[in-house]
Parts: sequence; C-alpha cells; structure tokens
Amino acid sequence: MDVTVEAKRDKRFVDNLGKVYALYTLGFLAFFGLMALLERMGLGAEPIGIGFLLFTIAIYAIIGWLSRTAEVDAYYVAGREVPALYNGMATAADWMSGASFVALAGGVYFGGYPYLGYIVGWTGGYVLVNSLMAPYLRKFGCYTVPDFIGTRYGGNVARLCAVIVLVVASFTYVTAQINATGTIAAQTLGLPFEVGVWLGLLGIFICSMLGGMRGVTWTQVAQYIVLIIAYLVPIIWMSNRQGFGIIPHFSYGEAVQRIAELEAQFGLKPAAEAIPGVAVLVNPQNAPDGKGWAMVSLAICMMAGTASLPHILMRYFTTPSVRSARRSVGWSLLFIFLLYFSAPALATLTKLQLLDPNLATSVIGKAFDEVSNLQWVQHWSSVGMLAVADQNGDGIVQLNEFFMRPDIVVLATPEIAGLPYVISGLVAAGGLAAAMSTADGLLLAIANALSHDLYYKMIDPQADTRRRLIVARILLIFIGAAAAFIASLKLTGILGAVAWAFNFACSGLFFPLVLGVWWKRANTAGAIAGMVGGFTVGSIYLYLVFNKMMTPWLGLDDVRFGIVGMAVSLVAMVAVSLATRVPSKEIQNMVDEVRIPGGGTILAAGH
Repeated sequence: MDVTVEAKRDKRFVDNLGKVYALYTLGFLAFFGLMALLERMGLGAEPIGIGFLLFTIAIYAIIGWLSRTAEVDAYYVAGREVPALYNGMATAADWMSGASFVALAGGVYFGGYPYLGYIVGWTGGYVLVNSLMAPYLRKFGCYTVPDFIGTRYGGNVARLCAVIVLVVASFTYVTAQINATGTIAAQTLGLPFEVGVWLGLLGIFICSMLGGMRGVTWTQVAQYIVLIIAYLVPIIWMSNRQGFGIIPHFSYGEAVQRIAELEAQFGLKPAAEAIPGVAVLVNPQNAPDGKGWAMVSLAICMMAGTASLPHILMRYFTTPSVRSARRSVGWSLLFIFLLYFSAPALATLTKLQLLDPNLATSVIGKAFDEVSNLQWVQHWSSVGMLAVADQNGDGIVQLNEFFMRPDIVVLATPEIAGLPYVISGLVAAGGLAAAMSTADGLLLAIANALSHDLYYKMIDPQADTRRRLIVARILLIFIGAAAAFIASLKLTGILGAVAWAFNFACSGLFFPLVLGVWWKRANTAGAIAGMVGGFTVGSIYLYLVFNKMMTPWLGLDDVRFGIVGMAVSLVAMVAVSLATRVPSKEIQNMVDEVRIPGGGTILAAGH
C-alpha cells in the first residue's frame, strides 16, 4: 500500500474514532439482542456460544486486516497517533488478561480477601507507571523497552540482557493467556483443552500479524468494549435477582454476612480426598496468605511487576505526546477500575447463589443425585473442571464435597445463576477478548524486541523496512506456537503463571528502568549487573522454593520471589555503578532532557 494513501486513511480513522466505536458497540449489542431472541425461539446453547465467538473474532480479524501496514513506525508504535482516551481503553484491554477476567474472581471466590493483594498491587502499579515511567519513556522516543535500556546505557550487552528478561517474563505471561483461551474453548465449543489453545492462538495471530501495534491497538479498544459488557451484565442480573439492586458494589456486604452464616451451618471441613485436576472448594490451590507482611509483599511484587512489564510500557510509546502518555495512564486506571471493583462482587454473588437454599439454583445441601444431574454440572464435569463426590455417603452435597477449578468461576456463573444461555455466550466472548488482547500485546512485545533490538540493532543494522517486518512476523508465529505448546501441558494455573511473569519482570527490569530515568550516575556496568544479578538470583530462588529445596525467607514464596530479585538488582546496580566510570556528559544531559515535561522527542523517528 502507498505510504501516502495509508497515512490519509489512518488520519480519517483517527479523526472519526468516536463514531466508529459507537457504531461497533451498537452493532455488538444488536447481535446480543439477536442471539437472545433466537434463544427464546429455541436455538440451542452450542450454536449460541459458537455464534458469539465467531462474530467477535471476525470483527477483530476485520480490524486487524484494515490496520495492516508496511511502515516501521506504525508497526512498532502505531504511528504515535493514539489519543489518550483510546490508548487508555487499549491499555486496559491489554491489562485485563485471562488472569483478571477469568481467574481473579475465582481466586476471591475460593480464598477471600487475601486475593485482594493482587488487585491492590496491579492497580497500584499504575501509580508507579505514571509517576516513574510512562511520560519519560514516551519523551525518550524508543520503540521497545530494551531500546530504552540499550540507548540509555549504551552497548549491546545491556540491550541483550533486557531482551532476555523481556522474553522470559512475557513468554511466561502469554502461556497463561493461551491457557485461558483453551479453557473458554472447552466450555463453549466442547473441545479438548489441548485443541482450544491452538484455536485461540489462531485468533491472536489474526489480530497482530499484519498490523503490528497499530492493528493490536484498535483491536484492543474493540475487545475492551466486549469484555467490560460481558463482565458487568451477569453481576447486574444476579444482583437484581438477589435483591441488592442493579449496582451491588456498595451493598453486597449483607451477602458476605449471609455466606459466613451458611458456611458455619454447612461446616467448612477438609474434603476426605481431593479429586485430581480440580481444586477443592475449601482448600484452593496456590491461595495467598492474607496476613500483614504476606499481603504487603504480594502487593509490592505486583506493583513493581506492573511498572516493569514491557507490553504495558509499550502502550505509552504510541501516544502523540508526553502529556497524552500521562493522561492515558489516568484513563487506563478508570477502565481497569470498572472490572477490579466488580470482581469481588461477582465472586460474592456467585458463592451465595451456590450456598443459599432460598435461591432456586443452590447446590450445597441438595440431594447428590439432583445436583449430579444438573446440566451445567454435567457440562463442566465432562471437560474435567468440576466434580461432585458423595464422600461421606449421606446422599447430600456438603460444602467440602463440591470441587471446582477457580479458573471457571466467572465462565460458569451464568449457568450457576440460571441465566439465559446467551449470557454464557457473552461471558465466553468477553473472556476470549481479555485473553486475546493481552496475548496480542505480549507476543508483539517479544517479537518486536527480537526483531528490532536483537536482529536490527545487533545482527543486521542495514536491514530495510520490508526485511525487518518479515522477521517480526516470522518470530511472532514461532513464539506463539511455542507458547501454545507450553500452555497445552497445563504446568500451572492461570493466576500462578501470571504472578511468576510479574516477578520475573521486576527482578530484572524495575531498577534499571527507574534508575535509568532518575539517577544520572547509573551506568552500563551497573545496569548489566542489576539485570543479570536480580534476574538470576530471583530465578534460582524461585526454583529452590517451588521445588521445596529450601524454606522461603521471610515468607517469600514462589509468587513473591521478585522482592529477592529486586533487592539484589538494586544493590548490584548501585554498587557497580559507583565503582565504575561515570557516564559521559552526553548521556547525563540526555537524562536531564528526558525529565523535562515539554519539548521534542529525544530519539528521531526510524532510529
């Protein structure tokens, strides 16, 4: 496509974003209404679920195709023309991963308030992003996080270290997202999990292959609209049925009290024996400790990880100005708040739906045969994500005899609440949008770092635009396939894999990024020592603790190892920087210029 024609098309699109996405939202709601009408006319559950997935993926594919580009600036940073409001929506979709949409409410459902450590940390991380990172990285004008590291500190060794940390953290994270797509496919299409992950990967490629960051950005805006509608509709519906009004966020405290009474009535006793593959209701896997230091340390790791994750920081490279980057962080927080504020409400209302005998859909305390014959119980049991076992032989389902994987709580909520199946299709589409949007950003972060920082900056600096984009797209395919393969092995749950990714990122990148902006004395040797030392020690600590080869220090288990890595990174970076040569005057002046709010971008386009 001619570059001039492409630029004119992009300007028309950006100037009419409000109209475009308003029509898109109305179209999606009209499709939802059509599916609801067809359900009332007798259309079955499976066609409705397939319809939702095909319709939404088709829309994302069309956006990806229309956003195709042959420009490096558009492929890597969306041409730096994304308005703050829409960048906030895209960032929220990038952030609202399978962990947030699919797994977080499940964690709160099983483990209660200790899981709020994730919410506090992930949301609080954006305060660090806004105050320490986003505006300054945008002012720098880089394409990728390793691009900033390599230019700020100088030399290919520092750039390579940043690429390695980025790849490990992002790859760990993307396997969790593809895991979520497999879970959704198992529910909606009745396919084995191992097949679902490959179908999810295909949809991810459609969004990111041709348009790069530009295609991913406009797709993520559309995906946010789908996922937030899909998350809020079941909450509003259940809340209204249970008598808490259409906005339950401030009134569901009574539901929490009622749940506590019912749990005491039914008795929270350990199950006689766990059923492989599913978590027991009263003893969830990987539940965090809710005590003071445990909560604080988890929040710290999630906050620092948020401020270190390359696919999130990349989003702020796409805004037109430094001011827009700062404003888009505020919009991101607002759009993220809508889901995080709702997750505890969803978990509470769903649990009450299962426990309260006054509600028609409750299962605890009911006859074992009656519960086993429920359609939704049979459906989720058939894909290995739920089980009911009459372990004491009394014929009544006790609280400790109902087994369910936390990852399905959100997806199963419409069926648990007896809502029309069209709501289940909507929630599945929302979960798929959340997982795909984050996977798009992660795969692009990895492929862009390898193609720009490794291939173009270190291997073939003379490569033309066409070759660079071909390399990026080939890498995208191979990395995605590898992630799908790892996800199909089901080595860990969604939330556990995500927590590891955050810890990897903060262990190796947090202080090199922060000190790169805020400490002129930080030099190349210090940055390398900080990245290598923090990432290596953190990884070794994870290996020893996870395999029970050592007792965790200060209660820092496998979802908190980032604190160990960051401590080593900070000490190593400061000590080595002070013991070695002061950075050049040119570098120090560049750091001073980065911290000035106004002015032009430091790096020229096409660097």
